Amino acid sequence: MEQTIPEGRKKRLDSLYEALSIVADDTYVYLCDMRYDYSRWSQSAVDTFGLPSTYMYAAGDIWEECIHPDDRASYHASIDAIFSGTDGGHDMQYRAKRLNGNYDVCTCRGIVIRDENGEPEYFGGTIRNHDIQGHIDTLTGLRNQYGFFEDLQNDIAKEKLVCIWMVGIGKFSEINEVYGYHFGNQVLQRFGRYLLDHVGNRGSVYRLDGTKFAVISSTQTPEQITDNYENLRKRFRQGIEVGDNKIIMELNAGLLLLDNFSVDDQTVYSCLNFAYGESKNRKQGDMVEFYNDISGENRQRIEKLHVIRVSITQQFKGFSIHYQPVVDAHTEELIGAEALIRWGSKEYGMVQPDMFIPLLEKDPLFPDLGKWIIRQSITDAKKIMEICPRFVINVNLSYAQLEKPDFVDMVLELLEETDFPADHLCLEITERCRLLDIELLKNIVVNLRGCGIKFALDDFGTGFSSMGIVKNLDFDTIKIDRSFVLKIEDDKKERELIEHFTSVAATFGARVCVEGVETAGMRDILQRFRVYSFQGYFYSRPVDFDSFMEWAKEHQKITA
Repeated sequence: MEQTIPEGRKKRLDSLYEALSIVADDTYVYLCDMRYDYSRWSQSAVDTFGLPSTYMYAAGDIWEECIHPDDRASYHASIDAIFSGTDGGHDMQYRAKRLNGNYDVCTCRGIVIRDENGEPEYFGGTIRNHDIQGHIDTLTGLRNQYGFFEDLQNDIAKEKLVCIWMVGIGKFSEINEVYGYHFGNQVLQRFGRYLLDHVGNRGSVYRLDGTKFAVISSTQTPEQITDNYENLRKRFRQGIEVGDNKIIMELNAGLLLLDNFSVDDQTVYSCLNFAYGESKNRKQGDMVEFYNDISGENRQRIEKLHVIRVSITQQFKGFSIHYQPVVDAHTEELIGAEALIRWGSKEYGMVQPDMFIPLLEKDPLFPDLGKWIIRQSITDAKKIMEICPRFVINVNLSYAQLEKPDFVDMVLELLEETDFPADHLCLEITERCRLLDIELLKNIVVNLRGCGIKFALDDFGTGFSSMGIVKNLDFDTIKIDRSFVLKIEDDKKERELIEHFTSVAATFGARVCVEGVETAGMRDILQRFRVYSFQGYFYSRPVDFDSFMEWAKEHQKITA
C-alpha cells in the first residue's frame, strides 16, 4: 500500500466526504481511501476524542487506541475483514474514550464502496455517539448545559484560548405571568434563534438552565463581544414580534476570558455565574467581565478559586473558623462570638472570604461548605460554653443556603447530631439575602425560631431593603454596621443615627449589637444608648479557636 496519497485522490476523497456529510445528521462522519489507507474524519470527532487531525493515515489503528480494551478485539477483527475484502462493511457498537478520559457508547456503521472492477476502493460511514444525544435542548435545538460543559472541558484540555459569555433575559417571570408558559417558551425559542444568528460563525451557542444562554468563541476579544452584546441589548429593547405581541426585553450578561488551564469547568462556570449575577443585581444589565488579574490581591483569582473548590471535596482541607468576641455593652462580659470562615494554604496564604464566598454561592459544592461551617462552629461553641455558659455563637448564612428546600431540616439535624442547645445558636441574615423571596425567608425564620434558634440581621442600614426585612421578619438582634460608628466620637449625626436605629430595633422587639467598636471613646459614647452588645477590634480581632479560648479565659478573669 502506497504511503502518500496523490493530490487528485485527495480531492476526490474530499468530494465524497462532503456528499456523505450532507445526509449524516448528529453523527461523526469518516471516509477512508482504502488504497492509501488515508482518511478524513469529522472535526467534532477529532475534538471529542483527541484525534491527531481530520486527515489521517492508518486511521483505523489510531481509532482502535480510543476504543475500550474490552471492545478492541471485535473491532480489530471487523476492520481486518473489511480491508482483506472479506466483509463489505460493518454495523457494531463499542465504547470510545473521550479526551477527558470518560467512555462514550458509540454505534459505528460503514460500507465498502467498490470500483468498476469490484475492488474495494473506499470505506466510509458514520459513528453515532449515544452519550451526546442528551446534549441537545429540546426547546431551542441548541446544545444544552451538558454540551456546554463537554465543550468547555475539551477547550481546557487542549489549552484553547476562548472567550465565554453568559446572557439571560431579565424579569422573565413577568412574561410567563402575563402571557403564560407556552408563550414564554416561544420567547425562549425566538431568543435562542436570534442569538444563534447574531453569533454566526464567531462562536458556539448553548441553552443553559432557565433563561440563560452561553456562547464560547475563539475568534473574538472581550471588547468585541461587549460591543456585540450592546447591539443585542438595543435590538431587544426595541422589542421583538412573538405571535401577535411585541415583547421588550432587558438582558444581563457576564464574560470570562479563559486563559488559565489549570482549573476545571465547574470553577470557570462559578466565575461566569458570578459575573452574570453582578450584571443582573448591580450593573443594570451591563456586561460584566470576570477579571483574572495576575497581580495584587486578585492574583490568579480563577486558579485560587479552583484550589478552594478542590479543598471542599478534600474534607475541607485548608478551611478554618475564626471567632470575634461579642460582649455585653455595659458589663463587657463575653456573651458570644461571630464565626468567620477562613481559607489558607502555603502557596496562597490566607484568603479572605469576600474573595471566594460570593463566587461560590451558586456553586453546587457551596451547601456542603455551609453545612461544615455550622457544624464546626457549634462544635467549638460547646467547648466555649464550658467556661462561658451564656455564650451564643453567631453564624452567617448565604442566600444560596437558605434557598435549599432541606435547609431547616439540615440545621435541626446538626443540632441533634452535636447535642447543641438551639437557643445558643444565632443565624445571621446578610444584605445579600434580599435576593430571596420574603415569604421563603419568613417561613425559615418562623420554623427555626419556633425551635429556639435566634436570628440576627447583619449590616443593618447598609442595604436599601433593610427596613423592609425588619418589618416582615422577627429578629432577636439587629447588628449596626461599623460604617455608622467610625466617626461617632466627633460626628453628631452618627450619634443621632445610632439613637434612631436603636429606637427602630426597640419598636420591633430586637436588641442592638454595634459592630466596629475600636476605641474606649467609641465604647463610652455607645453605652449611652440602648445598645445590648458590642463587637470590634477594641475587644479582639477575629482569631482562631485556640487563641479565642485563651482570650475568653483571660477575659473572664478580668471581668470577674
